[in-house]
Amino acid sequence: MRHRIFHSMDLFFRLDSYLETLNVKKEELEKAYAWLLEHEYIFEEKRKDQVAVSIVSVKVEENIEEPLARKLFAELDKEIPANRVPMYGVNWITFKDRSLRVWEQVYNILINKIPSHHLRMAWLRLGGAKIGKGSTIWRNTEVLGIDNLVMGDDSVIAWHCQIDARSGLVIGNHVAIASHVIIVAGSHDLTAAEFWSVSAPIYINDYAWIATRAIVAHGSNIGRGAVVTANTLVAKTVLDYKIVGGTGAKIMGERPSDLNYKVGGLGLFTFLH
Repeated sequence: MRHRIFHSMDLFFRLDSYLETLNVKKEELEKAYAWLLEHEYIFEEKRKDQVAVSIVSVKVEENIEEPLARKLFAELDKEIPANRVPMYGVNWITFKDRSLRVWEQVYNILINKIPSHHLRMAWLRLGGAKIGKGSTIWRNTEVLGIDNLVMGDDSVIAWHCQIDARSGLVIGNHVAIASHVIIVAGSHDLTAAEFWSVSAPIYINDYAWIATRAIVAHGSNIGRGAVVTANTLVAKTVLDYKIVGGTGAKIMGERPSDLNYKVGGLGLFTFLH
């Protein structure tokens, strides 16, 4: 099974950071890493002069026979800001996950159209979303993976967006996501006959602005105060305060670094939103 979610770059060269937590020697940890790689619990992909490391996105760690490899995998899983997909069967875990997906679809079909901010946010929070003070999601915006959605304070997602948080979507404070924005959690391995899923968490940091009809793809990290202009596709790291747009999301300018405004998406007339 090669469904996978991105973890980090050049993980092998940073194994020292796990030595104290796991209380082992470096050589032992390197062997555990190699075991996980050999048995396809983690994956490496060469990207220019770096190595991208992913972990299997399905919860199959109970099959990891090597004790240290299991412990290392557990540490890697903690660093993914998403609940990975369970192994489905006739069990409580499957029932719980399927129930959550039904809860999610009721939101997308019905609840997100109701002109009540408090009802919509309560529904999402009960489904596992972490939404900060003064933040809101306006009507007719669809959310997938609600249990993997994190929003800070005073942030807003406007009308008619498609928000895919299944691989982890972390939104900071004072973030403005305009109408008709699409956020995409993943894709598929086009080189594999089995069409394996490939995904990555998305981070949108404080004071970022995603303008209307932009597409934010999996693996994006939108820096503090950065702007993705209208109709732009971005699938990379955007540095703090940079304004990007056009083909390849090229840098078009820069914002001031002393941003201190409030978005105010949750106001007196929020019931209309």
